Amino acid sequence: MYRSDSDGLRAARAQLVSYSARLLDDGLAVGSAGNMSVRSGDLVAITPSGISYAEMRPEDVCLIAMDGTETRAGNQETPSTETPMHLAIYAATTAGAVVHTHSSEVIALSATRDELPAIHYAITGLGGPVRVAPYVRFGSEGLAAAAVAALDGRNAVILSNHGAVTYGRDLAQAYDRALLLEWLARTYRLALSYGEPSILSAAELDEVTAESRRRRYGERRIRQP
Repeated sequence: MYRSDSDGLRAARAQLVSYSARLLDDGLAVGSAGNMSVRSGDLVAITPSGISYAEMRPEDVCLIAMDGTETRAGNQETPSTETPMHLAIYAATTAGAVVHTHSSEVIALSATRDELPAIHYAITGLGGPVRVAPYVRFGSEGLAAAAVAALDGRNAVILSNHGAVTYGRDLAQAYDRALLLEWLARTYRLALSYGEPSILSAAELDEVTAESRRRRYGERRIRQP
């Protein structure tokens, strides 16, 4: 969770601008598609609608209360059309940040599959096989509900004929999960081009999760002063 004081909000807004600029370079969106948010106490800082990533400034990032009310202090832009989905995820999970992408691999998969299976053990970092939520119009309460339902026990969801959403304790983790999701979708497509892929079982994934916890896999050591 980000700090809710003014310094915390300034940092959150600056980080949103920085990570938004990466979306295009990393192939997670085209044009001004996609959006991101971070939660700072009882407020959510979310990227604005209709502003190109190249032009976005920290002061353009909108501030929204958890009930959806816009805080007009410094809010001159229109919040993302996917604000209902972001707020619903914060209400249903422990997310500190949410990333919504329009990446090509997950969109292609969503049009043909109802799940991204365990093609690689790294999928345990997303909670397991990633569900594809049914298609619902963008910006709607229905899409928000569908995303939350498909996120049960997961920190990533693919939105049918639309894109994907990941969340994490902070923006760095949420963004890394978006990159991982796109990589897994691409890997699955490549595997299909060779034939019928071998998919890891639930028991094999549980073994990976247990061993990762035992080894504290992916955690940095705390350096002693």
